[in-house]
Amino acid sequence: MSSCEGCSDGSCSINQQGNPQDEQFQMRQRLDKRMCGVKNKIVVMSGKGGVGKSTTAVNLALALVKQGKKVGLLDIDIHGPSIPKMLGLEGQHPNADEAGIYPLEAFGLKLMSIGFLLASTSEATIMRGPMKHGAIQQLLADVVWGDLDYLLLDCPPGTGDEPLSAVQLLGAGSAAVVVTTPQDVALTDVEKSISFCRELKLPVVGLVENMSGFICPHCGERSDIFKSGGAKVLAEKTSISLLAQVPFEPLVVIGGDAGKPHILEYPESATSVTLQQVASAVIAASDKE
Repeated sequence: MSSCEGCSDGSCSINQQGNPQDEQFQMRQRLDKRMCGVKNKIVVMSGKGGVGKSTTAVNLALALVKQGKKVGLLDIDIHGPSIPKMLGLEGQHPNADEAGIYPLEAFGLKLMSIGFLLASTSEATIMRGPMKHGAIQQLLADVVWGDLDYLLLDCPPGTGDEPLSAVQLLGAGSAAVVVTTPQDVALTDVEKSISFCRELKLPVVGLVENMSGFICPHCGERSDIFKSGGAKVLAEKTSISLLAQVPFEPLVVIGGDAGKPHILEYPESATSVTLQQVASAVIAASDKE
């Protein structure tokens, strides 16, 4: 029995009679049917670029897989998709048939990115707001996600078209993980992301402080090159949980460029252990709902 059968939710388009000629209604029905099979949707976002949001999204998704969960990862960064390279899938393209577009798979993850739909890695994606909304809607509605425990969305920085479209389209069972770095210039913008979530009534699982101390690969000594403790102050100010302070390790960068996620290559590292703690916190928050 599918997750839609027996559902009496009158607000769901699947339980409504619409005009067969209404393309938007038909798209909404496809979207709702796809999302029926996804228990939890996690938007990974940040008001600031360069904080390691995509790295967090990839390794958090894999941490959830390592804890036995069925996970999908959708890259909705229309102009700068990173997921194909970070998972070693650059240049690959998805298959499709009348059922929809089939996500690529790697390391136990189901994956989709607009980067998989481009002719080359150097091709620019030129879109305005309404076109971005339509593209994200199509990636959610037309991709054959199947049954998932978690679908993570890797957003571009800021509080603009892409995260707004994601929140509006995902519906029930959605929440956010907000990523920052410790310095004030990042925290000021990241606080806007928290405000964005509250304005849209999107629950925030918590805050991840990335690049929280540099661990020297030679001597193991920690240095706070981006300051420290800023996310703790922001968490207290906004009354949300600080999920973790993830250290900065050069091997994380090397693995991302090589398509070898750090959490799989170095599962015992400080970064990997900390990200497993974030995954556990995400699961605990989901179980409370």
